[in-house]
Amino acid sequence: MTGAPIFPTRRLRTTPFMDRVVENGVSAFTIYNHMFLPVVYNSLEEDAAHLKQYAQIWDVSAERQVQLHGPDARKLAVMMSARDLTNAQPGRCYYAPITNKDGKFINDPVALCLANDLFWFSVADSDLIHWAAGLATGLGLDVQVSEPDVSPLAIQGPMAEDLMADVFGESIRDIKFFRFAQYEFMGRKLNIARSGWSKQGGFEIYLDDFSLGNDLWDAIWAKGAPYNLRAGCPNLIERVEGGLLSLGTDMTSDDTPLNAGLEKFISLDSGHDFIGKDALLAQRDAGGYARLKGLKISGDAAQPVSNPVDCFINGEKVGFITTAVYSPDFKCNLAFAMLDVAAQENGTTVLVTLDNVQREAVVCDIPFLRE
Repeated sequence: MTGAPIFPTRRLRTTPFMDRVVENGVSAFTIYNHMFLPVVYNSLEEDAAHLKQYAQIWDVSAERQVQLHGPDARKLAVMMSARDLTNAQPGRCYYAPITNKDGKFINDPVALCLANDLFWFSVADSDLIHWAAGLATGLGLDVQVSEPDVSPLAIQGPMAEDLMADVFGESIRDIKFFRFAQYEFMGRKLNIARSGWSKQGGFEIYLDDFSLGNDLWDAIWAKGAPYNLRAGCPNLIERVEGGLLSLGTDMTSDDTPLNAGLEKFISLDSGHDFIGKDALLAQRDAGGYARLKGLKISGDAAQPVSNPVDCFINGEKVGFITTAVYSPDFKCNLAFAMLDVAAQENGTTVLVTLDNVQREAVVCDIPFLRE
């Protein structure tokens, strides 16, 4: 089916920035939250190299918002999130894994507290809205659950701050990491957060009017020349180098935040009660569970991997790669791997097969450190 067109229907939604994305030469999409998400423009390698030096503009409309609004909005948010949002403050963002009763992933959104009675969950690729609505209905909570007309546009890269100051004013430099504030654009107040799916720094602009997509893109683009601005997207090489995990690829609904090494983002040792807490406590107490680790893999550059590739020690399977890609900066293939206890110690060597070649891979921590 390579090269076959995608037939659009109402189940596959476009974005407010799609015209500009296409005009700027996108070469590949994935489908994320029933929407198009760009994944490559020139090449993985060229896109990554540019991202690390300049500024890029990303259509990340596929980061949909699940809105909780009403007197019980905070109560529902706290119940859903494994990260304690009891004292969440307006203007702040929180990475907030969400689990089912068995402690397994439903989503791992960024939660934005807009007001004491208003939360957005900026979601990964799963239909969190149904979980939230079901809980609200089943528990009789006084809260409206909806998906507002909000489409994030990200500005990422080391020159992102200077570009954003040029567009929105110098005060934008005062926004701290995982904080947000409102800035005016064409008569609207837009929430702008210092956040984004890269380690290069940047901002996400939460556009709340689909019809203004081209206007917002063009206003930023017009200021972009001094910053060598290009259209870009979340980049696989940069993501893996930076240790950014992807729900649905690196961890799935079969995994828990403990499997993913996200202990610091879940509140197991406080009075915070959430759905899945008992299961996670039991898993932690029992120990012996698989964990995501890093691999540095020998040999020439291999094709990127986004489907499981088994890992072996002495002929015994000890886990599997979830994602792998060649890093020009590290000069080796890097991977995330879900490994059994027998293979989790740093420095352990496992065998993997990439591009039909068996290779040695050395276990290490995530994120990766240069030697």
